[in-house]
Amino acid sequence: MVTIRLTNSKTRKKEVFEPLDPNNVRMYVCGPTVYDRAHLGNARPVVVFDTLFRLLRHVYGTDHVTYVRNFTDVDDKINAKAAATGRAIRDITDETIGWYHADMDALGALRPTHEPRATEFIGAMIAMIEGLVAKGHAYEAAGHVLFRVRSYADYGALSGRSVDDMIAGARVEVAPFKEDPMDFVLWKPSEAGVPGWDSPWGFGRPGWHIECSAMAYELLGESFDIHGGGLDLQFPHHENEIAQSACAHEHGAFARYWLHNEMLQVEGKKMSKSLGNFFTVRDLLDQGIPGEVIRFVLLSTHYRKPMDWTEKKANEAFQIVSYLYEAVGDLTDFDKLDVSPRIIDDLTDDLNTASAMQLLHGMAVNWHILDSAKTPDYAKKIKATANVLGILTGTQSEWLARTRRGVDLSRLSVRMSELRAQAKLSNDYSQVDRMKAALTGAGVEVRMTKEGVNLVPGHRFDPAKLEALL
Repeated sequence: MVTIRLTNSKTRKKEVFEPLDPNNVRMYVCGPTVYDRAHLGNARPVVVFDTLFRLLRHVYGTDHVTYVRNFTDVDDKINAKAAATGRAIRDITDETIGWYHADMDALGALRPTHEPRATEFIGAMIAMIEGLVAKGHAYEAAGHVLFRVRSYADYGALSGRSVDDMIAGARVEVAPFKEDPMDFVLWKPSEAGVPGWDSPWGFGRPGWHIECSAMAYELLGESFDIHGGGLDLQFPHHENEIAQSACAHEHGAFARYWLHNEMLQVEGKKMSKSLGNFFTVRDLLDQGIPGEVIRFVLLSTHYRKPMDWTEKKANEAFQIVSYLYEAVGDLTDFDKLDVSPRIIDDLTDDLNTASAMQLLHGMAVNWHILDSAKTPDYAKKIKATANVLGILTGTQSEWLARTRRGVDLSRLSVRMSELRAQAKLSNDYSQVDRMKAALTGAGVEVRMTKEGVNLVPGHRFDPAKLEALL
């Protein structure tokens, strides 16, 4: 069996991954709050943990891995959008989940085994809260139920801070009915017009943190293998999940391995609307950047390092994916287990996708420059290796149809070659320069060699700008 090593956020060490049950490896990842489109930062954990999901399936078998990623469909942001638009909450959440699926599908992310909606597990949340109250770990106050943080001695182990250190400057809701500033809400009352459910504490709705604990318990049990999410969730969300779950189920370990991906930047700056560098996954897709290119860029940085999205990286990724498709063509018959051992070595070493993507690029380069690599067997290995990374999931014909959008660049290539030949005779390259400028302006890379002219559309190829040339 292949040995997987993962950096456990809780121990701050790289550890050998030993699942509780190799026949049912279990992973939980915090999903989105469904009130709007997913931005690029939201996509990073999806792609990271999808790659880990693929690796676990490769090592333990497709039928032996259970992956849960939730939808938070009860939240104040959703309520606010419903109030502002006059739309039904269910309509908003259904629509947003549909958007999310479409966008993440475009990034090559496999659907998790289970995608629970929080509203489907309200009964389980109420039961867990009742148990916490009965054990003295939670208390009712002013219509709320709050978790008594100091009743859990190990609170802070994940984030590495003491309770007193956390109070200063922490994202803590201060309320007069709290016994301690760090106590957090498990249940809160719902006013008129806001979703709510009957409970022993009155009509209300759950706090955010209890949702994941209840869904993880119902679908994965008291103890499971991996819990993942963005670093921004480590405190307070994940810290609170651990506390309430450990107190509710004293004999369980909850999650044994915690993985957190670092945050995303854009051109070296934090992504924010105020800086004008905020965009959604759909924005990029609508601009003509293929999902595989977005995925390639996201995986080209190790998940525990800050990731910087740049135009340069996107363009380079587009060219590499194009080369890879050229190598495999329309191949569909291949052994999915025929993956390069070096790639598996990288992925099993704390999911080192940065090195894996470099090796995948190297395989494409070998195919292009070495005659010995131009074999059906090598093409199949490239395809299988790329697939375990969620790349090359389609065919070259499909790729060309998406990226060239029906434009036959061969005609323009011939015309450019003719102009170039004429220019060599007349020593007047003005027409060549004008056509090259038009092609470049449309997002086409012009490659001139002794053999001829090759036109390669980039990740922002815009066929409309070529209408005057066609």
